Amino acid sequence: MIPEPVPDERLRPALEALAAADPDIAEAYGRCGLPPVRGSAPGFAGLIRMIAGQQVSVQSAAAIIARLEARVEPLTADRFLTLSEDDLRAVGFSRPKMRYGRILAEEIAGGTLDIDGLEALDDAAVLAALTRVKGIGRWTAEIYLLFAMGRPDVMPAGDLALCVAAQHLKKLETRPDPKVMTALAEAWRPHRSAAARFLWHLYRHPGVALGRSVKRTA
Repeated sequence: MIPEPVPDERLRPALEALAAADPDIAEAYGRCGLPPVRGSAPGFAGLIRMIAGQQVSVQSAAAIIARLEARVEPLTADRFLTLSEDDLRAVGFSRPKMRYGRILAEEIAGGTLDIDGLEALDDAAVLAALTRVKGIGRWTAEIYLLFAMGRPDVMPAGDLALCVAAQHLKKLETRPDPKVMTALAEAWRPHRSAAARFLWHLYRHPGVALGRSVKRTA
């Protein structure tokens, strides 16, 4: 039996503030409630899981990550570098993901990317440091900020599921593109992370007739 998802009570203050300021969120929040608890490990482990999940469905990503974690314990940059191409292929890594994973592991193991030092940087500096690494695009860096670092005001405006959910939430004729989504989310400062979490929740909520087979992008 699949356990019931646990509501993330940490989001309640931010979502109540958003609901007080935005009637559309207030109505949807009354129907859907809090998003479930969700997070990601910081450091190399969190980033390599995000790379593994790029351009595949949520289910495929989970399977790849499960095989990787079964093969590498603990999941560190140094241990990842011991894997051969055959090992990574067996896990489910494509050739580009093998390359990006090795680049990331080498940058962290060699000290070029101070992954622990990111905590002291502001959001813009973290985005700059991460997207400098080949294979880590803005979406991946924003997801890392949001889920691994717990930053409160991040909106991954290029995420398709968020844009689809925002279209339904705001009853827009067309799905907002990243530029429009960024502008739309300005009203949700300084709680854009909570707004993003809620939009994903709205997208997956069984009472909302939305598409399900969204792929992740870099």
